[in-house]
Amino acid sequence: MCGIVGYVGHRNALDVVMGGLRRLEYRGYDSGGVALPDPTTGRIAWAKKAGKLANLDGVLAETTMPETATGIGHTRWATHGAPNDRNAHPHLSEDGRLAVVHNGIIENFAVLRAELEAAGHELQSETDTEVVVHLLSDELQRTPALDDAVRAVCQRLEGAFTLVFTDAQQPEVVVGARRNSPLVVGRGDGENFLGSDVSAFIEFTREAVELGQDQVVAITRDSMTVTDFDGAPAETTSYHVDWDVSAAEKGGYDWFMLKEIDEQPQAVAETLLGRYGRSGRLQLDEMRLSDDELRDVDKIIIIACGTASYAGLVAKYAIEHWTRIPCEVELASEFRYRDPIIDRSTLVVAISQSGETMDTLMAIRYARQQRARVLSICNTNGSTIPRESDAVIYTHAGPEVAVASTKGFLSQIVACYLLGLYLAQVRGVKYGDEIDAIMAALEKLPAGIQRMLDEGEQVRKLAAELVDTRSVLFLGRHVGYPVALEGALKLKELAYLHAEGFAAGELKHGPIALIEDGIPVFVVVPPKARDQLQEKIVSNIQEIRARGALTIVLAEDGDDDVVPYADHLIRLPKVPTLLQPLVATVPLQIFACELAGLLGHDVDQPRNLAKSVTVE
Repeated sequence: MCGIVGYVGHRNALDVVMGGLRRLEYRGYDSGGVALPDPTTGRIAWAKKAGKLANLDGVLAETTMPETATGIGHTRWATHGAPNDRNAHPHLSEDGRLAVVHNGIIENFAVLRAELEAAGHELQSETDTEVVVHLLSDELQRTPALDDAVRAVCQRLEGAFTLVFTDAQQPEVVVGARRNSPLVVGRGDGENFLGSDVSAFIEFTREAVELGQDQVVAITRDSMTVTDFDGAPAETTSYHVDWDVSAAEKGGYDWFMLKEIDEQPQAVAETLLGRYGRSGRLQLDEMRLSDDELRDVDKIIIIACGTASYAGLVAKYAIEHWTRIPCEVELASEFRYRDPIIDRSTLVVAISQSGETMDTLMAIRYARQQRARVLSICNTNGSTIPRESDAVIYTHAGPEVAVASTKGFLSQIVACYLLGLYLAQVRGVKYGDEIDAIMAALEKLPAGIQRMLDEGEQVRKLAAELVDTRSVLFLGRHVGYPVALEGALKLKELAYLHAEGFAAGELKHGPIALIEDGIPVFVVVPPKARDQLQEKIVSNIQEIRARGALTIVLAEDGDDDVVPYADHLIRLPKVPTLLQPLVATVPLQIFACELAGLLGHDVDQPRNLAKSVTVE
């Protein structure tokens, strides 16, 4: 949710921290702040400001900050307390010696706050975070070493949190702690880093270390020490980040989202790369479940949130068709609260771009308690959800910075296809030549996606024509239904318009009442070969057009049945029905992005949203 940076090294800490925050601003942009220990005064030098980092830059331009090689910083997505200057991080101890930044929620903060106030502490903010720095200040009176004191404080906290501390009287060290919230270490030469994700330090190092659950890390220029909350040494896993800082920068685009839309052919190709060998068999490197375990699976439940849940809905059609295993799709936020029927023969598939989505993480923990096997689909190496899963399929899509997911969605769908085909291969329900044909079609999809990008000007012109519209509907059938849902979600996220996606067969069961003169309706038309669905949706188009709708029809090359009823016709490459979402989604992404830009909205950072939702 929030962006956190910590640094100890040989560079100007303010420059390092602000650079990291700029790369993390997509995680939170309600406010920003920095804290630098000043050993000459024994106090923290700090600056913070509500709004985007440009506001903090303005404050820093008028503030004299010490030249120091240690610092921490924060970009906030507000949970407790309004997004204003007072609630911005860092939060300081009353004597100005300590500073803390925080991601997550301290669930028992009200009890702790009451205790602190009864003891005479005066808290300045409405946040749950501030109680932590006051607790630490008290603990340091008993436990002088910063990391020891942090461990003692963490044992008193309940909830999900990443905490990073600096102490002006121990300026050679920065200490971080995590529970149910992401924190990663960057290892450099004579310098070390902490960050919410590797984007925070990718400019300086690609060597990273995963922190596990309930761990505390202390970094100095030349060392890193990791323990559990009780002080026992903890094991860590190191890894190399396979992308560099240029991948996290705009590269000449006005918006990260535009860049990421254009990266989709490459993202899909990377997700497929190395998964299908010359032997004619799929190879999933992180498939830590044995063939026998996969043959025992009698039910699949996909859990995800938002856009990822729509990738799961696409996957349901493909997995059931290819494997004949019943497949359900659940919103992760609802999953564990309905007492789901799962056991050792259930495969739970968790989809999360960041690997830190709290609702999804708590759902997989519940599933594992019920003895289900868990496989995750994720883009972020070393994140929590893959670490707590029995197996993982990494999408290798590269960093996705824009809050509204684009290449993440397509690469998740591809990963789900790979899972479905792998299950079909292991269980022997698809012949090798059948899998080969599907994989051959998948490998052609980057070219099809590129064609949709090349023809995007038609969609951009359409967005300009519809800039004054206040409501847009989306219809689809079969795998076109989740595409319709995703198209509507993108428009809500970016343009702040009323937008709804419907299964076209449900039109006469209520939604047709929304049709009025001039309302734009996007219709995703399935290929002709699929169970007469194409004919049925052509009838739907006629029904809404007769009632005054402006019909925007997405149909494959050669489908002339739709021509008389389409006010605007967007042609799609001919692909197998189950693979059509990979090309049909692209025009809807372009439309939402373009319309939001024309309306003057911040495409990369839509209001009230953050990239990674790390609290329930």
